[in-house]
Amino acid sequence: MSEELTPREHRNRVIKGGAILSGIQNSVVSCTIRNMHENGAELRVDAEARVPNDFLLYVAVEGTCYKCELRWRKLDRCGVQFSGTEPKPHWHYG
Repeated sequence: MSEELTPREHRNRVIKGGAILSGIQNSVVSCTIRNMHENGAELRVDAEARVPNDFLLYVAVEGTCYKCELRWRKLDRCGVQFSGTEPKPHWHYG
């Protein structure tokens, strides 16, 4: 079985603050967005932080909430894939 390989998307280096929002107990995990493209991003989080498989990534400077799926994680870095946007949950203060 062969899979078609696609080139990696160009990732724009950024330094933006973000918040990983999960509906489980309305949890918030602070993160830094290190690079970003239209389909995903690389995040830096505390190595001990719990990052759920599916969550919202709120980027305050954009006022945008991205629906994310965790694709990989290594210590304090993780990669996410975007599947759309939605309004920021009413319970988040940011």
